[in-house]
Amino acid sequence: MERAVKVVLLSVVFMVSKINCQEAILHISDGSTEREYCIVHNHSWTPLPQTLDAAVNYPLVNMTSTVLCNGSGISPEEVKGKALVVMRGDCDFSQKAVVAQSLGAATLLIASNTLLITPSANDSEYAKVNISLALMRYRDFLEAQQTFSKNMMVKLYAPPHLKIDPSIAVILLIAIVTVVLGGYWSGACERDRLNSGTAGGGGGGGGGGGRGENKADSGELSLYSPLKVVIFVAMMCGMLVLMYYFYNVLVYIIIAIFCLASASALFSCLDAVMEKIGCGTVSFSIRNWKFSVRSLLLAAVCISIAVVWGVYRNEDRWIWILQDLLGIAFCLNFMKTISLSNFKICVILLSLLLVYDVFFVFITPFFTKNGVSIMVQVALGPDASGEKTQGNMVEVPAEPQAPSEKLPVVMRVPRFSAWAQNLCGMQFSILGYGDIIVPGLLVAYCSRFDVWVNSRKKIYFVSCCIAYLLGMILTFAVMLLSGMGQPALLYLVPFTLITSAVVAGCRGEMKQFWAGTTYEVLDSSREPLLPEGRTDSSVGGERC
Repeated sequence: MERAVKVVLLSVVFMVSKINCQEAILHISDGSTEREYCIVHNHSWTPLPQTLDAAVNYPLVNMTSTVLCNGSGISPEEVKGKALVVMRGDCDFSQKAVVAQSLGAATLLIASNTLLITPSANDSEYAKVNISLALMRYRDFLEAQQTFSKNMMVKLYAPPHLKIDPSIAVILLIAIVTVVLGGYWSGACERDRLNSGTAGGGGGGGGGGGRGENKADSGELSLYSPLKVVIFVAMMCGMLVLMYYFYNVLVYIIIAIFCLASASALFSCLDAVMEKIGCGTVSFSIRNWKFSVRSLLLAAVCISIAVVWGVYRNEDRWIWILQDLLGIAFCLNFMKTISLSNFKICVILLSLLLVYDVFFVFITPFFTKNGVSIMVQVALGPDASGEKTQGNMVEVPAEPQAPSEKLPVVMRVPRFSAWAQNLCGMQFSILGYGDIIVPGLLVAYCSRFDVWVNSRKKIYFVSCCIAYLLGMILTFAVMLLSGMGQPALLYLVPFTLITSAVVAGCRGEMKQFWAGTTYEVLDSSREPLLPEGRTDSSVGGERC
């Protein structure tokens, strides 16, 4: 059951991508009153001027009674040279824009009752649209109608803001600290197992218990078979497809699983911290059941945090703190409990997940009816239907009246762009858990290998952490230079794998690094096989 839960959560982790939404401002006036509202546009498709003075003033025509999928019943004289506001739905953004353009409109505003996303289209449609296009909240338009007279004049502009938002540095810090702590924790647990196995002494059974049965008893899961890795990734693919077809039901199941798993993970992390600092515990018994006061208090705190997050998960202004806390604990516990037995398994798993990520993001749009990748469709939910998006995404809040449920598998940090936060609500920089967990599993293996070879400088662990940091920096650099979000695994997987292999090659330990331990694990619940003539003490001495 625990293995199935791990597969489900890790599958969902890779469903989340990040959209680089480009917020802008809609300025409305009637000669005496002025108001500004949030809009979302695509600068690479229909760019907007950067200042209000440079923006062109257009009369606004209300056509929210139509979705403008065709021009029937609309007189070109009524809309020529004006800005139109129509409802979202029924057809692609590009089709609405082409119709508005054919009628002579100068600007198209699409009012939306759902989540705002970057307006986009298939590559063949980009060149057909020459007018400005943006999405706005329908409730903002209703408010403007009540505020202004019928003669509304509008300007659209996109003030420049810092590409390097400070929230990126916070996200980077969260990622590297989580990976380092997770790897260190995994190595420390491995050292404790070896020490307890050596202390047990007395024949092969003692050493085997330290490396085999103790791991099973501690609830850890080990991936040591290439076939099991392939099955593991295949199950993730199946879970993603199920989420694609049954999102509205499964999203609540994922939320419930996340609450349970993150509360358990937070308990494990806090309990380990208490144990490390030497915090004592008081126990008592009730009807032959033994209880620990410390464990009960920690469990109450962790369950309370998970419940509060579950209840207020759509409250953007502060709930991101709890989500990040639970997410960090989840990633740490995942890296500690899921162990890869050797570098061969690391290469197979990380490579398959990289292919998995690329396939479901870039290849599946050729097979879906609406041209949207399965990964993006699941990440955005049903609201993404009919609108193609590319690359990574930054979340734009849903309508307060009807918040859209999101998969809770991202680290979220508010962006520090004040104008965007004031008009568009809380905007977030996001990093998926998969960009932490997948390279983190390799970092954890390197940390354990340092223990096996008794490396005092922890050369494998340190070098893999540095490679992860450089990979993340390169990811953000490419994102900022290109203006598009980047799938981080494209950089993190090669960086960490190549660096680890180079270190092993330079130290002349590639054979041991590739094979992992000095014995072959047949099953996590069975005794490991020691080479003929070896004792558990010899394994504990060489640790390689």
